[in-house]
Amino acid sequence: MRTTVSWQADGPSATLRRTPLQRRDLRPDDVAVRVDYCGVCHTDLHAVQAHDGGQPLVPGHEFTGVVTETGSEVTAFAVGDAVAVGNIVDSCGTCAMCLAGQENFCHTFPTLTYGGVDRHDGSTTQGGYSREYVVRSRFAHPLPPGLDPAAAAPLLCAGITVWEPLHALGAGPGTRVAVAGLGGLGHLAVKIAVALGADTSVISRSPDKADDARRLGAHDLVVSTDPERMAAARDRFDVVIDTIAAPHDLGPYLRLVAMDGTLSHLGHLGPITLETTDLLIGRKRLSSAGSGGRPATAAMLAFCAEHDITADIELLPSARVNEALDRLRRNDVRYRFVLDMSDLD
Repeated sequence: MRTTVSWQADGPSATLRRTPLQRRDLRPDDVAVRVDYCGVCHTDLHAVQAHDGGQPLVPGHEFTGVVTETGSEVTAFAVGDAVAVGNIVDSCGTCAMCLAGQENFCHTFPTLTYGGVDRHDGSTTQGGYSREYVVRSRFAHPLPPGLDPAAAAPLLCAGITVWEPLHALGAGPGTRVAVAGLGGLGHLAVKIAVALGADTSVISRSPDKADDARRLGAHDLVVSTDPERMAAARDRFDVVIDTIAAPHDLGPYLRLVAMDGTLSHLGHLGPITLETTDLLIGRKRLSSAGSGGRPATAAMLAFCAEHDITADIELLPSARVNEALDRLRRNDVRYRFVLDMSDLD
């Protein structure tokens, strides 16, 4: 076993504390990664809040770093290579979804970066709030030159989560895209949709986001609390990317979708209710997406490198992780916290 240092949760009310962490010795197809920067995701906050203290929890599933060691069968990476790792670190590799390059939909469930079950030894995976991570090399991605490694870390979760539906739904020149919610997911959805060539708008509860929306490249802001603006935008958008994290009524957003268009519901994963007529009138579609497979992640990183897209981040030393989680809980960030893990040396 290998020993590194991590930030670990012992229960929902406890603060994360700096603790030694055991990593596995390298298997033949593994790489060891020195974690340099790890994004802070709402999923991390939810995991800490739900943690019962029964076993250790090390969050973190969007990180960049450098390869420090390779397994005997690894040919794709060498020591010193810059890499990025997302929220999936293994899958069965044999089901229809895996063979289609959609490991995120693996029929036997993908192995998550933390809180997952290792397919070899049954242990619980521990995440990237640590100075080292050992990962199957197929699930590490070369970090393209030119991408700032700190600001690129959130691309491995928020970036790929919005890239997949935008790409699958054909966002590009001649399409009208609206992004509901301008947070960690939403600001990257705007940047990517604009770079794809779509006529892009933001839907927000507050007109105060207008300046940020324009800075990110959006062409318009629709204020969802303004009935006249919402009525004027009815049937306007081919694709609506809904990144709102809290439970909410989908009806007003479906009414903004054009005939044969799609509302992709990403932000809140849980039960929903809707009126069938909101789908019926205009033959509208409701979809969702989550993370991405290895080919899509590679394509997303290449696209972001080509178009100079990274997250808008606030970089904090990892020792301030509890501050980051508390501020995230209060939505006090524009738009993603990233932890600098070098203070764990």
